Amino acid sequence: MPDPVRSAISCAALLLAAACASREPSAADHAAPDGTPLAERYRETAARILEAARSESRAYAKLEYLCDRIGHRLSGSPSLDRAVRWAAETMSADGLDARLEAVAVPAWVRGKESATLVAPFARELRMLGLGNSVGTPPGGVTAEVVTVRDFDDFVTLCDSARGKIVLYTARMPAYDEEKGAGYGETVKFRVAGATAAAEAGAVAVLVRSVTARSLQTPHTGTLVYDPKKPNVPRIPAAALTTEDADFLSRLVSSGERVTVRLDMEAHFAPDAQSANVIGELRGSELPNEVVVIGAHIDSWDVGQGAQDDGGACCAIMEALRLLKSLGLVPRRTIRAVLFTNEENGTAGGRAYAEHHKAEMPDHVAAIEADSGIFRPVGFGSPKAEDERGARINARLAQVLTLLEPIGASARKDGGGGADIGPMAVHGVPQIGFDVDGRTYFDFHHTEADTLDKVSKTDLDLCVAALATVVYVLADMPERLRD
Repeated sequence: MPDPVRSAISCAALLLAAACASREPSAADHAAPDGTPLAERYRETAARILEAARSESRAYAKLEYLCDRIGHRLSGSPSLDRAVRWAAETMSADGLDARLEAVAVPAWVRGKESATLVAPFARELRMLGLGNSVGTPPGGVTAEVVTVRDFDDFVTLCDSARGKIVLYTARMPAYDEEKGAGYGETVKFRVAGATAAAEAGAVAVLVRSVTARSLQTPHTGTLVYDPKKPNVPRIPAAALTTEDADFLSRLVSSGERVTVRLDMEAHFAPDAQSANVIGELRGSELPNEVVVIGAHIDSWDVGQGAQDDGGACCAIMEALRLLKSLGLVPRRTIRAVLFTNEENGTAGGRAYAEHHKAEMPDHVAAIEADSGIFRPVGFGSPKAEDERGARINARLAQVLTLLEPIGASARKDGGGGADIGPMAVHGVPQIGFDVDGRTYFDFHHTEADTLDKVSKTDLDLCVAALATVVYVLADMPERLRD
């Protein structure tokens, strides 16, 4: 069978030529000063980039090294330090201007942990402590389990949660073609559930893993103790597999008095030094104007962090190397930023915005890739609320027509990300990389987030899409943000 990437990209020139012949320019094309519509000016260049991504990409080799030789990369860990140094050295070896920008990050330590059903009979439960959780007292916490469907349940539970372990049973909906994964509908219990349960007098929290499908794999992720409620006790919290959460829920529903012992050594060590990794392809005419393209180099302390977010880091690194190898130096600077500490603090994103605050008026756009590495489908940007927003979206939509040969030309409302978010208050357009992530949450934040879950074909297509869009945004005559 022909390689899907080769088939898709080798015919790019023919498809682009057909598009040129059949498409009538309009006012929305944002014609360049010489009258040529914006997208038309870059069709030949885009075809070169797409072809090079098929034949020359080294992204998978980079990801293989990151996953197999370094592994998972939690903030404050020696493995994150190794990853940061490796990324800077690799970008430098690829001929990019690379440097590190120091960032202090939290150092949460998981330690030993377990959850055990004590009554009505004994059985080990599959669990992962939630990131930033406190630990249990020595000897653990043993208490009866009370099930909670949503936050409104606490109104009717009254004091029945006092002294108990609260189990949140909310189910993440299956992937919907129009609505997407439904992550936001259930992740709120992981993030805010501990504070809500503690207010009701609970001594610990268990959360049904935030996934629609599971093969006995627990999903971790960060929780947040509400800083506006400093007098509410901080109680330990862990995720159970969907199978074990449903098992406990069935026992409770049958009328059994269900008792669980939770043991967690989780704690914070002193803050550690880390760094954002910066790699630049300096602009030829306007080097002080910058297009940022970012992903996060840290991961949770399980699996290899391949999909979240190592694959995107390697795609971005390779996109810049590819442009340089093709001799494509844009007018403006393209700045790859591999942010540290996205998973349990976002210190890297906040530090970048603060460190570069004076430069924000010259940040033309910021792109974030943090939805896994799957077949690219397009990019997202915030829904237009005014004339400026409509103009930005129209320009971006024109650029995305260059990705029609690989099926990645869709622009949707909604974009950005946690790391580039702090730049939004400075007027920097927020753009999110959109992929076909229907299986992403099957292994998100789990031991199963490993290299084998990443398709080389999809990774190379992501390199092609990211390289094309970031180059055009950095090179086109007008600034996207204006």
